[in-house]
Amino acid sequence: MTHQQIEFRATIPSSPKNICKVELFLKKVNKTIRLDEIQFHKLMVSLTEAVNNAIIHGNRSDPKKKIILKCEHLPGWLLLIVEDQGKGFKLDHVSNPLKKKNLLKESGRGIFLMRTLMDKVEFQQTNGGLEVRLWLALNK
Repeated sequence: MTHQQIEFRATIPSSPKNICKVELFLKKVNKTIRLDEIQFHKLMVSLTEAVNNAIIHGNRSDPKKKIILKCEHLPGWLLLIVEDQGKGFKLDHVSNPLKKKNLLKESGRGIFLMRTLMDKVEFQQTNGGLEVRLWLALNK
């Protein structure tokens, strides 16, 4: 039996007010993929964090820049990709939110949350910006 690859795409202008579009995108995906409640909420938190980081840190909230969301349903996996048009960052420069000096900070937990909730998280520099790849195993 061959597995048909299903793909979804959306483009969001880089404004914090557009963060609500993440839920609309995931609901559209969920109509086809039919995730359980836990999977849906893990994706909701992780994708919201990734898009928020892309808007604020990647594109510096510049509404002329775009965030591209992609979702691919692969055998046993759901892959969500968030692409921004920013300069990227060095992962080793990101503070550990669990260190005592960072515990009370209001920000800095996004990557930690993504890594905690997803089965795999990858960051890749592209020609046009940075790509965050969120992998969720579906056969757990």
